[in-house]
Amino acid sequence: MTSSTVQTRHFDSWDPVAIHGFLSTAYDPKLRIHSSNKYRFTHHSVETGPFAMATVRHTGQLDMGASNLGGLAITHTRTARIDRTCGGSANRFGPGDVYLVTKPGEPCSARWLPGEVEICVLDLSVLEQVATTAPARRPGPIQFTHLGPADAALARQWRITTSFVTDVVLNSPIASAQPLVIGNAARMLAAAALAVFPNTAFTEPTAADRHDASTATLRRAITFMEEHADRDISAADIAAAAGVSLRAVQLAFRRHRGTTPMAYLRRIRLARAHHDLVRADPRQETVSAIASRWGFASHSRFTARYHASYGVPPRETLHA
Repeated sequence: MTSSTVQTRHFDSWDPVAIHGFLSTAYDPKLRIHSSNKYRFTHHSVETGPFAMATVRHTGQLDMGASNLGGLAITHTRTARIDRTCGGSANRFGPGDVYLVTKPGEPCSARWLPGEVEICVLDLSVLEQVATTAPARRPGPIQFTHLGPADAALARQWRITTSFVTDVVLNSPIASAQPLVIGNAARMLAAAALAVFPNTAFTEPTAADRHDASTATLRRAITFMEEHADRDISAADIAAAAGVSLRAVQLAFRRHRGTTPMAYLRRIRLARAHHDLVRADPRQETVSAIASRWGFASHSRFTARYHASYGVPPRETLHA
């Protein structure tokens, strides 16, 4: 389970000492940075706890070195050009490129020419909420085997995902204030990162997982979900409550319900939202506020799901 408090921060300076101090605090205490000319540096970020999104731009040529960024840092280069050296390999990135800054815990260096980038820093623990590694009861941490996307289409998928999170979640005061929405957004980013960048995540069930994917497991999982639907729970939390692996609980829902644990949880939350809409005072509540309370960030998607399940738009239920 995760909790979050969203904070927006803006930094703008021409002072190299202040810039170094800010970046060291924000990313890596041992960060090295050098520029041969005077430059302006601006950094606008939204920090949620499980992830942070930042838009960064500068006007100089920066030579940088990092020892340990402390999370999974994914960069989308908008207008800047960057030469990055990491793990004995060197790469050049330009506008539109998407890449991992480095493998978690591995040092890297970069020459960053003037321009703008978008950086997403994802807490590593969120990766384990959506996938695990090799077939074992206690798998190790997920490792990334390549720092670039598997292909151009997947790079585009990452850009679409971050745009959705920024535009629909972080730019909405109502949605961004809800822990369920932030937790869902964090897992959306984690799932996208695991789909885009080659890694050791292992999702196929083992023989033990298939044995554990029983109706008893399903009942334990559903009971936990019903009791904790108002909390930010992940598929990993559901599996732990059911006493099985993440793969086993995923297989149990696929086998016995034809869905996924998180999709089933959305059904429960949709029913709770319906309950609130029926009883709400339309002079004091809105559809968006109730939807966000139950983890639905997108008003249009919530409306479509609600209409499909209840035959009327949620606004009609609220004003009935």
